[in-house]
Amino acid sequence: MAEKTPFFVLREKAVPEVLLKVVEAKRLLDSGRTESVQDAVDAVGISRSSFYKYKDDIFPYYENAKGKTITMVIQLDDEPGLLSLVLGAIAEFHANILTIHQSVPVNGIASLSLSVDVFPATGDVEQMKKSIESVQGIHYAKILAGE
Repeated sequence: MAEKTPFFVLREKAVPEVLLKVVEAKRLLDSGRTESVQDAVDAVGISRSSFYKYKDDIFPYYENAKGKTITMVIQLDDEPGLLSLVLGAIAEFHANILTIHQSVPVNGIASLSLSVDVFPATGDVEQMKKSIESVQGIHYAKILAGE
C-alpha cells in the first residue's frame, strides 16, 4: 500500500521562524549570494542541523507556477563569449529562456531577440535588464512586450 504524503498550505505568519529561515538560506544559496551552507545559515541565524533537517520539506508557494513571458531586444558587439555573459545574467535571475534569435552582425554589432519566461523568483525584471546592460559590450537592452 502506497503511503500518502500530506501537504499543507499555511500563511507565513503561521510558519515557525526556523522554517522561514531555512527558506531564506536556500534562497541565498540559489542566488549565489553565499557560497556555502555555513555562510547561508550564519547569515540567517540558524544552525546547520536545522537547515539540513528541514531543507527538503519547505518551499515557497507561488500562486502562478508558470511565469509570464517577456520579449527583449539587445544590441551587442560581435565578440566571442558575449552572448554567454548575457545568458548568464538571465540565469542569475532564475528566468527561463524560451527562444533566442541573433542576427548576422553588421559592422561588428548584432541584434539579439529573446523570449524569456520570468517567475516570482526572478524578482524585478527591470533589474534583470539593467544587469544585462551592465555587461561590457552591450549597447542597450529593451523590453518590447510582456504577457
